Parts: sequence; structure tokens; C-alpha cells
Amino acid sequence: MQNDILVFIKIMINRVLIRLKIIQIIYAYYQNGSKNLDSAEKELFFSLSKAYDLYNYLLMLIIALTDYAQKRIHTAKVASSFTEEHLSPNMKFTKNKFAAQLTVNMQLNEFIANQKKTWGNNQDFIKELYEKIIVSDIYKEYMVASDSSYELDRELWRKLYKTFIFNNESLDLLLEEQSLYWNDDKEIVDTFVLKTIRHFDEKQGANQPLLPEFKDEEDREFTRRLFRRTILNEEYYRHLISENVKNWNIDRVAFMDVIIMQCALAEILSFPNIPVSVTLNEYVEIAKLYSTPKSGSFINGTLDGIVNHLKSDGKLTKN
Repeated sequence: MQNDILVFIKIMINRVLIRLKIIQIIYAYYQNGSKNLDSAEKELFFSLSKAYDLYNYLLMLIIALTDYAQKRIHTAKVASSFTEEHLSPNMKFTKNKFAAQLTVNMQLNEFIANQKKTWGNNQDFIKELYEKIIVSDIYKEYMVASDSSYELDRELWRKLYKTFIFNNESLDLLLEEQSLYWNDDKEIVDTFVLKTIRHFDEKQGANQPLLPEFKDEEDREFTRRLFRRTILNEEYYRHLISENVKNWNIDRVAFMDVIIMQCALAEILSFPNIPVSVTLNEYVEIAKLYSTPKSGSFINGTLDGIVNHLKSDGKLTKN
């Protein structure tokens, strides 16, 4: 049962990101004027690969902080003015079992070897972040706790990540300098990292699976088909929207709202195995993130009306 839940989480995590990326690329597709479908599709898959790079890069940050802590201890030991504390330092943080497992993770090390990614050029940021961590109550309570379990070690990094990495303006700026894609992706990728930490299992050792870029070929096909049908059936979907927007001309609806509803209708009508409620919930959440404050309720009401009409006309039979 636990494995089934983990598989489900992996599927939903990837599809959340896929939907977000499709919305972004389709919006750009209409805005840039070239409307080259093949080029836009290539950009979509490239954008997804960059988000996956960020996921791995942020996991590497945990290793970089641990390495920095080890170097600090080593430097203190060899310094001429070291104290008794430096002679027998508390190694609990540097020997954190979760961080040690992540350091030897086969998938992450394969990514590092192939992509040549490193935090080595950002030591000033690592130092600044580490110094914030070691004065925090989270760190201090961990270092004095008698519990030395794997669960406590893993929970430490979940708390540290959520507190110091999740919303970090300095990190956002640093990532934006490295890739224009990463700044937009970080908020959703942060949730992937937190869920990855939470589901690490000590028994898996170096073979602990990370979230895949795509679960399987089905997810790739989901991406391709949803993207293309959203654009190729634009006229029909916008007709449905126009018919169901009460007291509004479609031209007066926020353009992003139209794109979100267009994509949602493509999913509702193209993927019979995805429940309508799942699709509606996903796109309402996207609207809250990318459009106006009132867009969520507006899109939910409009799509609900379209779904009811399609069902009554016999054009939609799924639940």
C-alpha cells in the first residue's frame, strides 16, 4: 500500500509540473506571434528538462552545506588558536544520516557526472546560508538532542529546507543568474524536494529513487497530446467558453484565464481516465498562481458550467 501511495505521488507531482509548463509555453506561443507549433513543443520539453535540473541542483545544496560544515571543522582543527571545542567538535550535523545517504545517491551522482553541476562557485552564498542555519533554534535543538535516529536526521533537513531554502531571495537571484527558467520553477520544484526528503528510506541506501523527470512514456505522451490539442482545438474550446461566460464577451476575459480554461478543456475531453474533479482542481490552483485573485472561482464556475452542458448533450460521459 505504501509503495502504491508513493507511485501515485510521483505521478501527480510530475503532472502538476507538466500542466504548469504547458500553460507557460502556450501563453508565450500566442504572445510571440510566430506560432510555430513544433518549435513551441521543443521549448516545452526543454523547459521541463531545466525544471528537472533544478530539482537535482537543489538536492545538491544539502550536500554542499554538509561539505562546507566539514571544511569549517577541519579548518578550526588545524588553526593555531583552536579551543577545546574545536578539539572535540560536535559532529552530529556533518554526520547526518540523511545527508550521508543523499551524498551517495546513485541517481543524483549520475546527474552530477553528466551535467557537471556544482555549488563550488557559490561559496559566499553557502557560507551565508550555513551561518543562518547554525544560529537557528532548529539547528541548536537538533545538536543537543539525545536522539540520533535516521528519522530525526531526515526531519532536520526537511525543517531546514522549508525554513531557509524554500523562500530565500538571495537564492532566487542566484538561480536566476544561472537560468532564466529556474526563477519561475523554484516554487513548485521546492515542493518536490520537500516530498523527496519526506519519502527517503534508510533501507534504500544509495539506491533510493528520486522523482523521475517523466514516470514513463505515458507521461511524455500526456505532455505532447495535451499541448497540441490545447492549440489545435483552440476554436472549439473558445466557442465553449464564450457560450458559458455569463454576461461577458470572451474578449473581456483575462487572456491567461482563457488559456487556462482552454488547456483544462483539452484535458477533460482528451483524457477519459482523468476524473473531471482532478482536472478542475488542478487548473483552479494554477489560476490562483498565475492569474488574477478572482480567477480561481471564475474559472471553476465557467468550467463547471461547460462540463454540465457537455454531459447533458452526451458529449462527455466520464465522471
